[in-house]
Amino acid sequence: MKPIVHVVEDDRSVRSALTRLLKIAGFEARGYSSAGEFLVSERDATPGCIVLDVGLPGLTGIELQAALQRERDPRPVIFLTGRGNIDMGVTAMKAGAVDFLTKPVDRERLLGAVETALQRGARAQARDDEERILRERLDRLTAREREVFDRVVQGKLNKQIAFELGTSVRTVKAHRAQVMRKMEVGSLAELVSASDRLFATA
Repeated sequence: MKPIVHVVEDDRSVRSALTRLLKIAGFEARGYSSAGEFLVSERDATPGCIVLDVGLPGLTGIELQAALQRERDPRPVIFLTGRGNIDMGVTAMKAGAVDFLTKPVDRERLLGAVETALQRGARAQARDDEERILRERLDRLTAREREVFDRVVQGKLNKQIAFELGTSVRTVKAHRAQVMRKMEVGSLAELVSASDRLFATA
């Protein structure tokens, strides 16, 4: 699946020049005249990044970035501006932008930023895919297995878990074996690592 570079720029000539440059460099590129046009477009799960003008009419580039973050859209953003200032740049970078470029855009700097953004996006997608798989595995656990899972990753012994849950050590061992099987891990260390990835942002 070839990544797509989405160019959101209200100036038609700039938009055309950017998409043409990106295509010549070997990228798949699509252009949009406004934030609204981009938001209503058919955005599938194809990876990519967004080259985004800050000073868009209506919904601004910064506001579109915030909207995409609320949607948990994983595509990194590269900002463009013809009248940017330091405050805008700081706001954009703090919100996770890959770069903040001024127009007219330097060709090599733009292409370098796009490469960086696509690499960042690929890493984020891989993390999201891994988390999704782990959550699917976690959802397989019964309520009691989840109670055992929570206590095992806290480092509690079988007898401690049995006491807390009011059951036998033998039953805890059986649940623990099911947890390991359903989570598809081969060791306690792997189970703890899976838990850390699942709940790192909790």
